[in-house]
Amino acid sequence: MEPVKKKRTSAIWEHFELVSPRKVRCFFCSKEIRFNDNTSSMLRHYRALHAKKRSGGPGSDSGSRLSSPAVLRAMSSSAGPTPPYTTLAVSRPAPAVTHVEIHRPDKRNAMNKAFWREMVECFSEISEDQDCRAVVVSGAGKTFTAGIDIVDLAGEVLQPRGDDTARISYNIRKTITHFQESFSAIERCPKPVLVAIHGACVGGGVDLITACDIRLCTQDAWFQVKEVDIGLAADVGTLQRLPKVIGSRSLVNELALTARKMYADEAKSSGLVSRVFQHKAALMAGALEMAEEIAGRSPVAVQGTKINLLYSRDHSVEEGLQFMAAWNMSMLQTADLMKSAQASMEKKSPRTVAFAKL
Repeated sequence: MEPVKKKRTSAIWEHFELVSPRKVRCFFCSKEIRFNDNTSSMLRHYRALHAKKRSGGPGSDSGSRLSSPAVLRAMSSSAGPTPPYTTLAVSRPAPAVTHVEIHRPDKRNAMNKAFWREMVECFSEISEDQDCRAVVVSGAGKTFTAGIDIVDLAGEVLQPRGDDTARISYNIRKTITHFQESFSAIERCPKPVLVAIHGACVGGGVDLITACDIRLCTQDAWFQVKEVDIGLAADVGTLQRLPKVIGSRSLVNELALTARKMYADEAKSSGLVSRVFQHKAALMAGALEMAEEIAGRSPVAVQGTKINLLYSRDHSVEEGLQFMAAWNMSMLQTADLMKSAQASMEKKSPRTVAFAKL
């Protein structure tokens, strides 16, 4: 019997996968490690880098409780894009939670023509999927996204079709609105969308994350509104959504006009992200845990909350209150209300309640 097979009964194998007869990959940091017939090198790696990070104190996400290895495996990008998509890997890592991973790691997840089309298709399907109650978006490989794929889109952006100014302008506008729809589809999705950002989040990446409901990142994440450096104004949502995400208009103007990088600590203090995790494995585990918490609540309550938060963002307080009253005069008639109240009286978690699909 092969020695490697025998050693896989050790508990340390819960944290690694075999990638070759003499090499394993860590689920937490994706580092590949060579080993012989024992697991000592794996133990040293795990104890040095990850063992102390699996539980943390109150208010700290550097040691966020990691999900089970099975869940981390389910969220692994090694399988590649999910047909019919060529740029996205879509999976169901936990009940009622959909994971959408931008999957062009060899191109730093740059956004090509297929990506813009597939994002609309993907989130249109998710919006209608009654088995999905929360979504996590992430990027494969070493970085979240490098933004728009200039090489792939050069012809469409720099050499638009048309016989005269009117027709050229019409086609440019059509292209821009098509790109805008790719991220507006995320915002319109009634299911809460969490985004997990690691490494670079450049240009179109900022457009994408500002359309999401909850933003989480790693300590090494950085953000850049890059468009002024390439001769244009950001046109896919950053200039419209970022001012409503960050409280400081001056900071938004600075980021958009100078194209300087914003790092994780500043992103959290400004309100761009709500939590910062030490590394990608902790980030993904934390995002999944939060998505599971949301998915365990009443879908009537959760989706109604998202819809009303978005409405109130763009309307006055009085208009928001009127919309809320009109909304709840129907939604308060749900059976979910009594089920949730009973669970509360019995000191049970809402996640123990069997809510009907929506």
